Amino acid sequence: MFDFVLERELARDDGDLSLPARAITALRAGIATLKTSPFTCRKAGQSPFLRELVIPFGRSGYVALFEIEDAANVVVVALRHQLEDDYH
Repeated sequence: MFDFVLERELARDDGDLSLPARAITALRAGIATLKTSPFTCRKAGQSPFLRELVIPFGRSGYVALFEIEDAANVVVVALRHQLEDDYH
């Protein structure tokens, strides 16, 4: 996820190399919301405990796939930028 943004900015003539650090800040803030409201995120399959959090960033954003283990714990299973080739 960090590499995707960094490589994209390095490939541009006027790339913003501060963008990856700002992306990390946005990701941390988004994931922090899971501490208080993980069930507000959209379901990602048959299990009510597997969910996706959309984290806006710029004109697109990230999607965090996570599983709610119990009242105090969630596990982030995957994190993808919405512009990555393997994001669907």
